Amino acid sequence: MRRGTRGFAAGLGGLLVAGAVLGFVPFLLWSGADIHPLAADSPHDQLFGLFPVNTADNVVHGLLGLWGLFAARSVRGAILFARAMTGIFAALTLGGFVPAAGDLLPLYGNDIWLHALLAAASAWFGWIHHVSA
Repeated sequence: MRRGTRGFAAGLGGLLVAGAVLGFVPFLLWSGADIHPLAADSPHDQLFGLFPVNTADNVVHGLLGLWGLFAARSVRGAILFARAMTGIFAALTLGGFVPAAGDLLPLYGNDIWLHALLAAASAWFGWIHHVSA
């Protein structure tokens, strides 16, 4: 079971790094007039037409992903990473419901449910799953 928490940290870290890199690939981004304007962004794009991204968002996801990849090297590191991600993604989920919170990071649309899902998965691996070992 403990390997599951390490696998979660490595998997989430890899997904976050991949998302960060893909957020910089122009042909994977959709732009549109109906997309919420962001103060920290020059293009207002959505990755795969689903998830709003900007440069700050890509950098944050990349850094969190690298943290997850390094944290996966130990059980303790993976647990601490999962617990921290619970708080971070829960805060980002709640921030998605505050209109002014989208000024730096794009916290609206599909990002709200994605952050909620990641917070729930992180809570599972941070507090519940590893205890049953």
